[in-house]
Amino acid sequence: MTDASHITPLDQARILSEALPHMQEYDDETIVIKYGGHAMGAEDVAKAFARDIVLLEQTAINPVVVHGGGPQIATMLKRLGIQSEFAAGLRITDAATIEIVEMVLAGSINKQLVGYINEAGGKAVGLCGKDGNMVTASKATRTMVDPDSHIEKVVDLGFVGEPEKVDLTLLNQLIGYELIPVLAPLAISKTGQTFNVNADTFAGAVAGALKAKRLLLLTDVPGVLDKSKKLIPDLSIKDARKLIADGTISGGMIPKVETCIYALEQGVQGVVIIDGKQPHAVLLELFTNQGTGTLIHK
Repeated sequence: MTDASHITPLDQARILSEALPHMQEYDDETIVIKYGGHAMGAEDVAKAFARDIVLLEQTAINPVVVHGGGPQIATMLKRLGIQSEFAAGLRITDAATIEIVEMVLAGSINKQLVGYINEAGGKAVGLCGKDGNMVTASKATRTMVDPDSHIEKVVDLGFVGEPEKVDLTLLNQLIGYELIPVLAPLAISKTGQTFNVNADTFAGAVAGALKAKRLLLLTDVPGVLDKSKKLIPDLSIKDARKLIADGTISGGMIPKVETCIYALEQGVQGVVIIDGKQPHAVLLELFTNQGTGTLIHK
């Protein structure tokens, strides 16, 4: 990476000038950015991310941030002596756990990120899917094959939900008015029950409802890798499905890619899986010719 002290004022001006066509491409467009709990890292990383989000808003882009918080939830559960179990890649969320999940996601993490964005000169508004009935969810169901009997069984995940409906009434009051929504992935059922929703899934549902120009999934990996562990920069839906079928895309990357496909089918123009630990990853993707991560498109 180039040392900033060696960049001349002319270099800085050239970089800004080269970003112009990209800024024009996203002018007045909505970009949904999922900021993973693993990508948040140290305070300086989170503050740099917040500055980049404010920069997007200053260039007439409408950013919507959805954040995760898995590591932070795990830390709080451990501190309180609450055992946490996982099944089918999702946290089993019982009555005691959902209280902690809501406290951490809609409380400490959400307001911390709002504070960083506001400190950088933005106007962030912290919300979750329960606010204004933004995201209505139903109980998620998953199946797993029992390792002993080899029989497929339904797993009870507790208060884990899948988005059913996104109501844009509240978001439409914020987007385009210099306000930056920061959303915690909690939703509500038709009967008023709080559900914990996977942050990727939540972001995909929101991006799809908004018909966003881009959905950026910031995670802790460079993107989708081929069998020799090299980054695949570009994938169509058809290509992605083939890679899932042949095992190239496996493990936790499968639900991420499935979220990408869902969002594209709902009207998002492109979804990018990028390494959120890379400095200025969002700006690299949106404002440079080479971009970063893996772009998935129709």
